[in-house]
Amino acid sequence: MTLSVLDLFSIGLGPSSSHTVGPMRAARLFARGLAEDKTLPEVARIKAVLYGSLGATGEGHGSDNAVIMGLAGRDPETIGAEEAPQVVAEAVNTGLLALDGTHEVSFNKGEDVVLNGWESLPGHPNGLRITAYAADDSVLAEEDYYSVGGGFVVTAQALDQAGTDAEPEIPEPHPFSTGAELLQRCRESGLSIAEVMHANELTRHTDEEIRTSLLAVWAVMQECVENGCSRSEEVLPGVLLAKRRAPGLRRRLREQEAAGDTKDTLWAMEWVNLFALAVNEENASGGRVVTAPTNGAAGIIPAVLHYFDMFRDCDDDRVVEFLLTAGAIGTLFKRNASISGAEVGCQGEVGSACSMAAGALCAVLGGTPEQVENAAEIGLEHNLGLTCDPIAGLVQIPCIERNAIASVKAINAARLSLAGDGTHRVSLDEAIMTMRDTGRDMMSKYKETSRGGLAVNVAVNLPEC
Repeated sequence: MTLSVLDLFSIGLGPSSSHTVGPMRAARLFARGLAEDKTLPEVARIKAVLYGSLGATGEGHGSDNAVIMGLAGRDPETIGAEEAPQVVAEAVNTGLLALDGTHEVSFNKGEDVVLNGWESLPGHPNGLRITAYAADDSVLAEEDYYSVGGGFVVTAQALDQAGTDAEPEIPEPHPFSTGAELLQRCRESGLSIAEVMHANELTRHTDEEIRTSLLAVWAVMQECVENGCSRSEEVLPGVLLAKRRAPGLRRRLREQEAAGDTKDTLWAMEWVNLFALAVNEENASGGRVVTAPTNGAAGIIPAVLHYFDMFRDCDDDRVVEFLLTAGAIGTLFKRNASISGAEVGCQGEVGSACSMAAGALCAVLGGTPEQVENAAEIGLEHNLGLTCDPIAGLVQIPCIERNAIASVKAINAARLSLAGDGTHRVSLDEAIMTMRDTGRDMMSKYKETSRGGLAVNVAVNLPEC
């Protein structure tokens, strides 16, 4: 599997990369396919069924609405947060859906977008089947998609062919698929982890494209923090009525700063908490975020990078180095385990992001490749076994606070690794393998279905119908 850092850091709407961004991409691919096959004019009706985790938490994650937007030809990277609800409302209110933005078909959301959380398609817990019908109800086209985490989408056929000769590899100057191989490439070449990743990226993108794209990712991360701190709404959308904390926390910190009251030894941690809360509150409200590597864990890497920018000597070169290092570590999770909460629990989302942020921070603070690998291992090891149990199916509790805690944990992991020489007992590869095995053993109710853990033990007062 050839992976690019630009695949891991993509831009989309909240609240979930696997449950919102992925289904939108899948639906758009289907609609585009109909247009390219010239089948689109014959379509009279379309139906999408969301299975497994997508069906179980689809309403709280906005999966149903994401499918509508994708079928209407909208792309998660370009659609605005204000435009998104308008596209859905127009289809629901008029009873017409413009497939691929051009061909109108009759549409009834209750019948044409079905959430089936009790059945799963065979390839992955996040399955989606889309069918196009002619006027006589005959099937014109049908495709199964899987949203495998981080906004990545594959067809059932591509999933079956993964790892076979049918999936061509792009030759890279420093190929690696494990942490051990990555360290070996660094030793052989004398390059840092970021430099190894950059050299491999040059097989797919120009130097200018890599730099421009990564700095654009950083710009969206900064914009996301600002948006999350500037919202006037006091509560997040949804039945939990969770209170926004980022705007009030920033006001308090700025007031303390203006008064010179910054002697608290944990002053920096207050800001790290703020950065993470701001991003994840923005994500929870359907705002524009960077999948890093998922939306549910979107606050960790931005929070740690903001920390480095605010309290250390940061410039564009360091930002690029940070994101390339994080991307290299992220590819190890995608290749050898999973970043999908529906597949391995929250350890695959928050654990992966914490590991990526820890390693990246260690690198820009001057760590050796061995120290970076150590930091990444620490960041993951202490998130092993983390379940995904969003209350009411919303990416709010415990997700938002969990990002703040993991951001601080990532910084501590980097500092611990820098205090040593890079030698340690547990390797990153062993920790990733353990995460994968733990995910396989974890009961499905703890993997983004909202049928276990906090999701069933915390009372939620649902509104009366």
